[in-house]
Amino acid sequence: MKKLLFLFAVISTTLAFGQQRKVQRAAVAFMNVENLWDTIPSADYIDGTKDVHNPAFHRSVPLDSLKYLEVTEEYKGEWTDDLLIGKKVVRRQILSDDFTVNGPKNWDTKKYNQKLGNIARVISELGRQYTNDNPAVVGLLEVENRQVVQDIIKQPLLAKSNYGIVHYNSYDARGIDIALIYQKGRLKVTETYSKDVKIFNDEGRRSYTRGVLVVKGFLDGERVGIFLNHWPSRSGGEAATIARRAAAAKVLKEEMDKARAEYPEIKLFAMGDFNDDPVSPSLKKHLGAVGEPSQLSEKTPYYNLMYKLYKAGVASLAYRDAPNLFDQIIISKNLYSTDKLTKTYSLYKAEIYAPSYLVNPSGQWKGYPLRSWDGDRFTNGFSDHFPAVSVVQREVTQ
Repeated sequence: MKKLLFLFAVISTTLAFGQQRKVQRAAVAFMNVENLWDTIPSADYIDGTKDVHNPAFHRSVPLDSLKYLEVTEEYKGEWTDDLLIGKKVVRRQILSDDFTVNGPKNWDTKKYNQKLGNIARVISELGRQYTNDNPAVVGLLEVENRQVVQDIIKQPLLAKSNYGIVHYNSYDARGIDIALIYQKGRLKVTETYSKDVKIFNDEGRRSYTRGVLVVKGFLDGERVGIFLNHWPSRSGGEAATIARRAAAAKVLKEEMDKARAEYPEIKLFAMGDFNDDPVSPSLKKHLGAVGEPSQLSEKTPYYNLMYKLYKAGVASLAYRDAPNLFDQIIISKNLYSTDKLTKTYSLYKAEIYAPSYLVNPSGQWKGYPLRSWDGDRFTNGFSDHFPAVSVVQREVTQ
């Protein structure tokens, strides 16, 4: 078999019925990058006079620049885009001083650049053994702002792929956001938005978390929808927080169902850190993601690619010294085929990416992800999560 490069994807060539058959592949993946903050003390500035899709509507700004920005009021209402239209206000986060030179983590430019290089190395390898290319689409979790995402895609290992960015600042109390990067030559984006996940504490007050990031477009000409998630954590206990992730699951399902109703042919990827395992009620009951292809139907159209891995004992992190598989990718049923090769994109491979250099080699956390932080000490590791990868492929006949 002779291998050729075709449209930045691996092309394997065989002869069938007198025609030359080529295989095109694309990796769709994500990585929790574990607290990627820049070194600049900052706050969020919301300029409600701008369009909500404009990055300047809600952006991260240095604290020392606030005095130059107009503020119409000290806002005390609910933090949501709709209520902030027309207003110019500042929102501060509880971690704004931690990741600075003078903060408890002693976070400086040298360490920041080391972290960026580590992340870029991992991203550049996601699915590469199957595609011979950087991934077409990558979700990023636990980023501080749009600037850190821009710094990632400028890294030498990634710059050649000409990545675009989809990012919306969240109202998460810690300032943690999610973002999507994509090869602009492969994914043509037509629509993006962030859908709020509204959860409440025991006193009935709103607790702010990340929304579901929705990106729609055409991957190599095929209509797709990508739904990036970072669901509420288990802080306070799994049972005590189960309703929060159920709320997130309902939002995700509504958005996925809506996309399928609008475009019946659309192929969907839902991925992220769900802070639940594939067998948890949020994913099995509320989202309705099945673990076996045989269970796919019009009523249950979503297939969790990590279910079998979970049953086989694969983990993507350790939470409270117990292995979990919180990092998952779920696809719509039209991305699964029993045929080995199809004319349109279908699933080829799904995995948790855990090469030896991402694994802690010794000590109490041997076998777990080699994380970036040990308390306030930067370890020059990678993340407290292993990334998740899916690869799709299709036949191209010439």
